[in-house]
Amino acid sequence: MTLEPVLDRIDAELPAATERLLDLLRIPSISTDPAYKAECDRAADWLVADLESIGFQVSKRPTPGHPMVVAHSGGEGPHVLFYGHYDVQPVDPPELWDRDPFDPQVENLPTGKVIRGRGSSDDKGQLMTFVEACRAWKDVHGALPTNISLFFEGEEESGSPSLVPFMEENAEELKADIALICDTGLYGDSTPAIITQLRGLLGEELTITGPNKDLHSGSYGGIAMNPARVLAKVIASLHDEGGRITVPDFYDGVPELSNELAAAWDDLKFDEKDFLGEVGLSIPAGEKGRRPLEMIWSRPTCEVNGMTSGYTGDGFKTVLPSKASAKISFRLVGTQDPFAIRKKFRKMVSDMIPADCSVSFKDHGAGPAGQMSTTHPAFEKARDALSDEWPNAAAYVGCGGSIPIAGYFKTVLDMDAMLIGFGKDDDQIHSPNEKYDLSSFHKGIRSWARILHNLTQ
Repeated sequence: MTLEPVLDRIDAELPAATERLLDLLRIPSISTDPAYKAECDRAADWLVADLESIGFQVSKRPTPGHPMVVAHSGGEGPHVLFYGHYDVQPVDPPELWDRDPFDPQVENLPTGKVIRGRGSSDDKGQLMTFVEACRAWKDVHGALPTNISLFFEGEEESGSPSLVPFMEENAEELKADIALICDTGLYGDSTPAIITQLRGLLGEELTITGPNKDLHSGSYGGIAMNPARVLAKVIASLHDEGGRITVPDFYDGVPELSNELAAAWDDLKFDEKDFLGEVGLSIPAGEKGRRPLEMIWSRPTCEVNGMTSGYTGDGFKTVLPSKASAKISFRLVGTQDPFAIRKKFRKMVSDMIPADCSVSFKDHGAGPAGQMSTTHPAFEKARDALSDEWPNAAAYVGCGGSIPIAGYFKTVLDMDAMLIGFGKDDDQIHSPNEKYDLSSFHKGIRSWARILHNLTQ
């Protein structure tokens, strides 16, 4: 099957493809809020109907939470499994949106056209790039260039509680030669990227309790232990002066960056001043002596995500709080063991708690880092395809975030996964006014068409 007519079809059908995406974006499929359960079902039904119109054999599969959508094309050639998620983040705070988050529109900006709406970049727009590439192949040739399966989840934004059990129960059906994931982004604005490593994630919440109720700071200040003071000491102790994390044995399993990878990342010409300048900062704050991209992609972190204690409303209240809480996340690399780190972290904190206070912990998930092997021939074929489509050659890059599905493909299904996405750093995913560049959507469709073609060569 020839590629050029498919690319021409994609170009001609971009307005119709955009309208289909807008239609899907109008469905408020917020997975974290039970009030939107019916809308998640509706999004799954929309995908079933759309995939059936292309010719896939599709089914909506129930789970204890939101349904999965699974589709198969059959056919000759390598078997690829494409994963995406149709659920979206809540829109809070709604007053910061410039328009209704579920009334998406194409907007004209000085930098070009964007698709504005919740889920436009994460992940409905990305998901539909692959679906539209399949549609174009079917429209032109009456068949897909290879054997394709699709696997769409409805709980990614709420921790994927049904994902692993579903994968284990349906392992034989889902197994393929390679998994494709479109939930990442470009490097800069015009360099396509294939993610080769992902950081793991450990989430911890701790609550320190002192007195059995809030106290008047004039009556009890000085004689009563203040849990907020204890919490501040704990947080301050988590890093040393050089930015290293002080949890015992924390760096067990952390690899040093290879000379080859260091050279490749240096070639990307990452500008940390521009990167930090966009958020009003200027000075890297991680481990001393580390490259900026190392700190983002291949070094572990410990970050305070939130703190709560005492009176936080308007005005002032002279209170000595009964409790103080913090949410702390660790990004993990290499072979770091999240469960061993959790145990060491909790012991470290517990040993710092004075006799008059107590501490309790709540876990918020744990998962190891992921490392993708680029020895699979699909990686070079995909890199060549992306390089043909974009102004700059495709790069193998790291990712500071955590995408557990990539690891599950390996541990549950024994499959390699390629993470290829077309989002941009300014897409404002999980934030008000989320957008997806129309050029990302268009060239994303063309990119997948090229990748599917190359995989058959």
